[in-house]
Amino acid sequence: MTTMESLIGLVNRIQRACTVLGDYGGGDNSFSSLWEALPSVAVVGGQSSGKSSVLESIVGRDFLPRGSGIVTRRPLVLQLHKTEQGAQEYAEFLHLPRRRFTDFAVVRKEIQDETDRITGKTKQISPVPIHLSIYSPNVVNLTLIDLPGLTKVAVEGQPESIVEDIESMVRSYVEKPNCIILAISPANQDIATSDAIKIAKEVDPSGERTFGVLTKLDLMDKGTNALDVLEGRSYRLQHPWVGIVNRSQADINKNVDMIVARRKEREYFATSPDYGHLANKMGSEYLAKLLSKHLESVIRARIPSITSLINKSIDELESEMDHLGRPIAVDAGAQLYTILELCRAFDKIFKEHLDGGRPGGDRIYGVFDNQLPAALKKLPFDRHLSLQNVKRIVSEADGYQPHLIAPEQGYRRLIEGALNYFRGPSEASVDAVHFVLKELVRKSIGETQELKRFPTLQAEIAAAANEALEKFREESKKTVLRLVDMESSYLTVDFFRRLPQEVEKAGNPTGPATDRYAEGHFRRIGSNVSSYVGMVSDTLRNTIPKAVVYCQVREAKQSLLNHFYTQIGKKEGKQLGQLLDEDPALMERRQQCAKRLELYKAARDEIDSVSWAR
Repeated sequence: MTTMESLIGLVNRIQRACTVLGDYGGGDNSFSSLWEALPSVAVVGGQSSGKSSVLESIVGRDFLPRGSGIVTRRPLVLQLHKTEQGAQEYAEFLHLPRRRFTDFAVVRKEIQDETDRITGKTKQISPVPIHLSIYSPNVVNLTLIDLPGLTKVAVEGQPESIVEDIESMVRSYVEKPNCIILAISPANQDIATSDAIKIAKEVDPSGERTFGVLTKLDLMDKGTNALDVLEGRSYRLQHPWVGIVNRSQADINKNVDMIVARRKEREYFATSPDYGHLANKMGSEYLAKLLSKHLESVIRARIPSITSLINKSIDELESEMDHLGRPIAVDAGAQLYTILELCRAFDKIFKEHLDGGRPGGDRIYGVFDNQLPAALKKLPFDRHLSLQNVKRIVSEADGYQPHLIAPEQGYRRLIEGALNYFRGPSEASVDAVHFVLKELVRKSIGETQELKRFPTLQAEIAAAANEALEKFREESKKTVLRLVDMESSYLTVDFFRRLPQEVEKAGNPTGPATDRYAEGHFRRIGSNVSSYVGMVSDTLRNTIPKAVVYCQVREAKQSLLNHFYTQIGKKEGKQLGQLLDEDPALMERRQQCAKRLELYKAARDEIDSVSWAR
């Protein structure tokens, strides 16, 4: 195989792989620009200009649907792959992978059926391309795109916009700077009215990308010829015009072999008194070689930009592969190691949230600095230490024997009743921190990129972490309630010893007997109890956070997944594999990336090996 064939074959293979991997035809694929960077040949012409016959002549096979009016209703991306001499010819459709067609009459029917599948059995058109690859020793490496024929009026069954729709579709291909335009015009019509030349001139005014093809030379009126066009006098292009003689309708009806048709075409030009001097530059075989040679020069000129794009795509793919993660080993030891590494990655992020490296841990401080003090201030001590309630409790505590000096039992009952109110805010602080920790577990799992591959393991880690947090919460509640109970079980004696003692005023020992049951007496009791409760509140405001952090936050940092690690160590290979059961969509994405990466690396290596060979 020559260097030229290697280069064009390489481009063909890349284009083929791009279509198979979904890099062509729109969508949101970030690598689709590779197709756009590769040169291809778009076949443009009016309806019944002979486009299909030109393509069949180049291929050497009768495989395209025929009929009157609009026959090509979807773009046909035709990739020709030259094989070794003697190899069997066959065709493959992208929409029917791994199925080879050796009967080209079946290929024609499949093109028609696939067209109808999208457009229906109508005269509608669709921009969705059909991808067909033909492998044959009788072709040159080439990518051709057969487009619907340009028309001037809509016929019955077509929308009024069909003229604009077809032109817009054709323009979407031929406007691309890497598109070579094969402009087909019939010789028995005035070249000035050629639809193909008109649109080619608009999108390629310099003519650098346009190849003019003149069909139906044998159908011109007797005594006339197309030398003015073929020799560039009527309309000059940068590249020489090529004349084609297609099979006649009678030949088509008789199923004349395309190889025989090529021989007849050569004979026509060789014996023609008008075109004999141009015979070596006419015909479908010459056209195919001319296009192939031009493609080779275009590819050589574009190799640096293609290589740059391939390298950029490789970098992006390798980055995505790192993001998606590499395939998982099948042995139990490697799977266990992978699970433990994933758990450590999660644990690291969870600790970063708590320690301030990531947001969220500050909400725990917010519980202690805002929520707990606010809850303590809202406790109903005013109601509990109201004059009426103090009198009632002190009196009930005295029983049948009124207190003699100070109502100690009344004091104790008032204090114990008040301290019971601290249980609510204490438990609420535990629950609030528990909620924050659960939320941080959820966020940490979501932020652990490595875990995104394994939804089952995510769920198991979340369940194990939440189970551990639940245990920490229960222990924390017990601890903070003990703190409250300790305050109730032993009162601080020094506080009361420092209180002013109730003494009778000097010189009035019998005055209202110190008014032990007057309102002022009970108000002082309520005030003293309030002061003591305030002291306890200040103490608990400092000790509850210590207990919560010790029992919940500290334990979460040190042993959140300890029980999970113990359970994982007992699992067998099959159970470990179930934990590493990936999301099918992610597995498919990694597989696609791996295929693209393999394609681009092979393309880069092959370009390096053949691009500058002589």
